[in-house]
Amino acid sequence: MNIHEHQAKGILKKFGASVPEGVYALTVEELLEKVKKLNTSKYVLKAQIHAGGRGKAGGVKILDNIEDLESEARKLLGKTLVTHQTGPEGREVKRLYVEESSNIDKEFYLSCLVDRASSKIAFISSDQGGMDIEEVAAKTPEKIITTKVELEEEISNKDCENILKIFNLNDEAKSEAIKLLKSIYKMFISTDANMVEINPLILTKENKIMCLDAKVNFDDNALFRHPEITELRDLNEEDPAEIEASKHDLAYIKLDGSIGCMVNGAGLAMATMDIIKLYGSEPANFLDVGGGASKEKVSAAFKIILSDKNVKGILINIFGGIMRCDVLAQGVVDAAKEMKINVPLVVRLAGTNFKEGKEILDNSGLKLISAENLDDAAKKIVEAIK
Repeated sequence: MNIHEHQAKGILKKFGASVPEGVYALTVEELLEKVKKLNTSKYVLKAQIHAGGRGKAGGVKILDNIEDLESEARKLLGKTLVTHQTGPEGREVKRLYVEESSNIDKEFYLSCLVDRASSKIAFISSDQGGMDIEEVAAKTPEKIITTKVELEEEISNKDCENILKIFNLNDEAKSEAIKLLKSIYKMFISTDANMVEINPLILTKENKIMCLDAKVNFDDNALFRHPEITELRDLNEEDPAEIEASKHDLAYIKLDGSIGCMVNGAGLAMATMDIIKLYGSEPANFLDVGGGASKEKVSAAFKIILSDKNVKGILINIFGGIMRCDVLAQGVVDAAKEMKINVPLVVRLAGTNFKEGKEILDNSGLKLISAENLDDAAKKIVEAIK
């Protein structure tokens, strides 16, 4: 689950990290009232959307007075920002954030994330903050270092120094940076975060270390332990189909392809997506209905797939273990009767009650293509949408 910058900074501040003072609002009038408490000569106005690249898209403004702030805030609120992360459709700005300006001397990049390959926490640091870290990695990889640390209650001073060495800080600033790193680490493990990215992390001309921007992502599977973080979820920033899927406890992620996928099991779902690409097409989604899906859950999944206008064909790939093929088949039939299907439908069933499931589909009156195995199914759906 993603959250907004102002929310991320609020959590970081709670754990002791240094961030600029700021206020957020849903209306310009509310914003103008709240900024009165800020002590600053300049205002930094930021659009709050779940996407990077806001500055290049006109979503960040530095303003000298309250009149300019009001004018720019009215232009920005409700505007659709298009960045490299939003896609061409962009994202509408529905909340604004204003913070006190900072006296920047140097900018750095700092992030930490779960490294599943090593079962450690990986810290990435660079002295090239404020830039696209992907571009830095491609052009000057020596400007980035990765430090992997063991999961402990507290990060060690030695690990902190290894992470910070690329910044070349003086002793006073390094001491502050170590305190900030310890705060970020504590926040990371305490909240079950997947990723914390500070870009830029700044050294001010007053020799202070501060998080000028912050992006945080949390593990959905751990949110039951953190109701206070769940409350930060902004449904305006999420895909409507993904929101609907979450209501039915479906693992669904919308993609850019044209073949809708309904599969049980994450591994089988990934294999299904891979083989669709192997035969020259692209998956429209990742969708795992789970091992014990009910008829109602399967029906909901089918409707979500069909709600994507980019879908030109659907591949249903079920290997019945706990999941019974006849339950899935009945769910598909029920959904199909409610929604008009005008795209090819390829079904591969195997495992528990697959004969009963095939019989339900054969007697449904639906126009579908039966497949013997995954390879056969992928070939048939790619051919069918041509």
